[in-house]
Amino acid sequence: MAKLTKTVVDAALPRERQYTVWCSDLKGFGVFVQPSGSRTYFVDYRNSSGVRRRMTIGRHGTITTEQARKLAITNLGETLKGEDPAEERNSKRTSLTVKELCDRYLDATERGLILGKANRPKKSSTLYTDRGRIRRHIVPLLGAKRVRDLRSADINRFIRDVASGKTAVVEKTGKKRGKSIVRGGLGTAARTAGLLGGILSFAISEGIIELHPAEGVRRPADKHRQRRLTEEEYRQLGAALAGLQVDGELEQALHGAWLLALTGCRLGEVVKLKWSEVDQGAGCFRLEDSKEGASIRPIGKAAFEIIAVVKRDVDCRFVLRPARNGEAFGGMPKGWLRIAKRAKLEGVTPHTLRHSFASVAGDLGYSEPTIAAMLGHSSSTITSRYVHHLDAVLIAAADNVASEIHRFMVGPKAAPPSDRRAQESVL
Repeated sequence: MAKLTKTVVDAALPRERQYTVWCSDLKGFGVFVQPSGSRTYFVDYRNSSGVRRRMTIGRHGTITTEQARKLAITNLGETLKGEDPAEERNSKRTSLTVKELCDRYLDATERGLILGKANRPKKSSTLYTDRGRIRRHIVPLLGAKRVRDLRSADINRFIRDVASGKTAVVEKTGKKRGKSIVRGGLGTAARTAGLLGGILSFAISEGIIELHPAEGVRRPADKHRQRRLTEEEYRQLGAALAGLQVDGELEQALHGAWLLALTGCRLGEVVKLKWSEVDQGAGCFRLEDSKEGASIRPIGKAAFEIIAVVKRDVDCRFVLRPARNGEAFGGMPKGWLRIAKRAKLEGVTPHTLRHSFASVAGDLGYSEPTIAAMLGHSSSTITSRYVHHLDAVLIAAADNVASEIHRFMVGPKAAPPSDRRAQESVL
């Protein structure tokens, strides 16, 4: 027996059977010599229960003798603390990966066990988005990593990689000539890191980990879209819509663009608007489902005039009828791109129209709670508490904003709106 060195290990010639060369300098440290000639370092110890354990460290040539010695010393030191290095390694090998955790999280979400806004189960649209972020960003970058091994540095690296576009890709879809463009960027990084934080909170609640590895990690600021239409740009949009020769899907896109501009509704709310939700007598949309759940939206007369010219199909429940059989009109995104290009409105999205609606309301002097109620924000106490007995005030507010936007787009239509602050005083 001698102190294990590279010279000693290299000189250990293979035999017909495996044999061991022990180190005289460090008790429990040795090397297996196989008949094939391979040599593997190991450490031999007894755990706190007196059970003998033997744990391999690495193959000679892959690691040096001195590296193996240092690892052996580390493992033997852990046994003095009452720990069991071999058991710990085995536990890590069998512990949950980030991908497996994500699968558990999605399963729990589908069963309504993960709550979102206002302590409600996540909507199917939100779950669809979550799946996409998990599949396209979280799993490629962290999927194989053990949950228990995650550290703040891993989360920081993940955010940097998503922000820099490391997971950006163009994928083919099931549709003919269809493709899905996956982008990175600060906004994507911020939102995906938020989802990852929620998944790790789920891991804590399930007892998988005790500490949150994303705690204290700074997410990049999600860029809030501040773009709004000027009066001149509204005029460009109105001119483009007035001069548009429409048929087929473009006709629905035309009506959809008007409704987006005059109501402040989200794209999905306009696309999925049903005839049963249009209550012209009460001056509102009674949305059965929106991003915030069921929602009552005060709507101006100008928007109802657009709806009045929409050709109604008795067999279709949607205001914007789909070109083919389906749940809703799917051509609005492409239709809007054509309209925006015709109007020379670079960088203007359907959300820009929503933000512009709110901005015009602000210009007219309406308060933030009133604007929030018109937009259907979940933070609005007006929508939840007062809309039923003060809906006339809100409808007047929505009517004034819609009239002002309509005036921007096509010219004067009615007398200037009356004093809004006086109308709001009862709120």
